[in-house]
Amino acid sequence: MNRIVLVTGASKGLGASIAKQFLDDGDIVYINYHTSQKKALLLSKKYSKAYLIKCDIRNEKEVKKMITTIKKQHGYLDIIINNAGISHDSPIQDKTSQLFMDTLKVNLIGSFLVSKYGSMIMDKGCIINISSNNGIDAYYPESIDYDASKSALISLTHNLAQAYAPNIRVNAIAPGWINTDMTSNLEKNFKIKEENKILLQRFAEPEEIAKVVFFIASNEASYVNDSIIRVDGGLKC
Repeated sequence: MNRIVLVTGASKGLGASIAKQFLDDGDIVYINYHTSQKKALLLSKKYSKAYLIKCDIRNEKEVKKMITTIKKQHGYLDIIINNAGISHDSPIQDKTSQLFMDTLKVNLIGSFLVSKYGSMIMDKGCIINISSNNGIDAYYPESIDYDASKSALISLTHNLAQAYAPNIRVNAIAPGWINTDMTSNLEKNFKIKEENKILLQRFAEPEEIAKVVFFIASNEASYVNDSIIRVDGGLKC
């Protein structure tokens, strides 16, 4: 039986790789996007079971509408992947409260809203939040808002696991650096410096993270709950 999956921020990058993992397994996947419609359309053209669904997860009304649409079309959800995220890197003194709040709204509050309303049409299943090792111990002052949001997302994961037990498992994946559009423009020397901090000496490919997400969502991981799984290649002491 096909699972019904919702992946937020799924039109590109890690989100698209996660969506492909489930689509390749024959699942029905809702590809949530906000502005990247063209890239989302590419997925829907390739996969007959990909359903595009536009939603700004910062907007509670839009989130409720998205979940209502899924309920009308398929009746329920099995899996939610809260992947959508943004960053506004800049020196601390240049950061505005507006940009800080925007990061929190997408990375934290959006994940809360999708989980809150999505869980209402779930019987059994799982929620996976895409956090970051920035939320654990890999801190960058220019990313203070991003780091705070990912740390808070870990706290949200623990609380949701408590709230939705025993029927819905809630876990978080904490990746390190990933080769995506977001990292493609990193300054060369900075990237080399960051790679040297990693035991595997390289950034992850999106598919490597997506495979871990897919496993945690599977029945093979049915006893994994309230856990934060690091996937960062190992960091040097």
